[in-house]
Amino acid sequence: MRIAVNCRSFLKWQYTGIGRYAYHLVKSLSVIDQKNEYHLYARKGFFSFNKKLPDFHTKNFIPHIDRFNRGPAQTLKNIDVYHIPSPGPLEAPGHAKIVMTVHDLIFKAYPAGHTQQTIKAGQIQFENIAQKVSKVICCSQSTRNDLQKYFQIPPEKVTLIYQGVDKSIFYRISKEEELLADKILKKKGVELPFIFSVGTIEPRKNLKNLIHAVHYLKSKGKFSGKLVIAGMKGWINEDMGALAHSLELTKDIVWLGYITDFELCCLYNKAEVFVFPSFYEGFGFPIVEAFCCQVPVVTSNISSCPEIAGNAALTVDPNSSEGIASAIERILSDPELKRDLIQRGIKRAGDFDFDKTARETLSVYKEVCGIG
Repeated sequence: MRIAVNCRSFLKWQYTGIGRYAYHLVKSLSVIDQKNEYHLYARKGFFSFNKKLPDFHTKNFIPHIDRFNRGPAQTLKNIDVYHIPSPGPLEAPGHAKIVMTVHDLIFKAYPAGHTQQTIKAGQIQFENIAQKVSKVICCSQSTRNDLQKYFQIPPEKVTLIYQGVDKSIFYRISKEEELLADKILKKKGVELPFIFSVGTIEPRKNLKNLIHAVHYLKSKGKFSGKLVIAGMKGWINEDMGALAHSLELTKDIVWLGYITDFELCCLYNKAEVFVFPSFYEGFGFPIVEAFCCQVPVVTSNISSCPEIAGNAALTVDPNSSEGIASAIERILSDPELKRDLIQRGIKRAGDFDFDKTARETLSVYKEVCGIG
């Protein structure tokens, strides 16, 4: 088979959920499949110096840099399968079968985070997906259910393939690495103990209720440390600083912005509790990353969060700041519960492996090409 993959989501050095998925999928395919030919497509201008396609060091993985914005249909030839790792333009080369990964349907399930123009564009795009895509990969049953709910795509065209987590990036750090972690945290103004959360600063991530939960814990004398939040600002971001000021928490919250993978790993490792109270997630990478780093997790009981967490986290109503606070307090006050959640998290993390993701994705490629 000649398989093309659109690599636009990990062309930049700063990539998050979708880019992480696409990169590790291609990387894992390069390990498990030396038989088929892969063509890695990416648009890049002549002066886009901050964009670079990684070298996967395998002869059957061939980069195609589109510097003249010709599109995949003109850049790629004789392709059997064209995989788009997240919804985007359906410009398939020739008669290639299109495989598309759908991570979430935020614009339908959580429209408050989008403009009417974006919602309309998404509606049209997904209607085209139903018509033109040979196979849709969903990264959670929750997203698969949403796809059926909002677009009635035939079940036989949709398959569930869980994403993996790179356990060479997210793991329990060694005693030697702890010294480096302590230096990193000190440089960033993070002191122990702290509650940790990560995610783009936008309403969907529900940081408002998390901040209210921390205020509740502090007002009741249940927690004396700080709340540490990592993540870039989204295109709709709330003034969390004003909220912190109104609750007299300005000195109790550390905002880190974008951080490196190792810095993120260190923060997971050093946190007392990781809290991920999102209103909507298609998959929720941070839940599994936290499991790998052996920190107890509190997350939402809606969308894909309870599906990904399984029995390894405390799940709460994200609309209830007191409910979030109560779950955090349970972990802080009960060492046995904390140990139990960590052990459950280690076991649950084993269910998410990128080699497995790659093998199941390769099976989809074969299916759409009629290869048994």
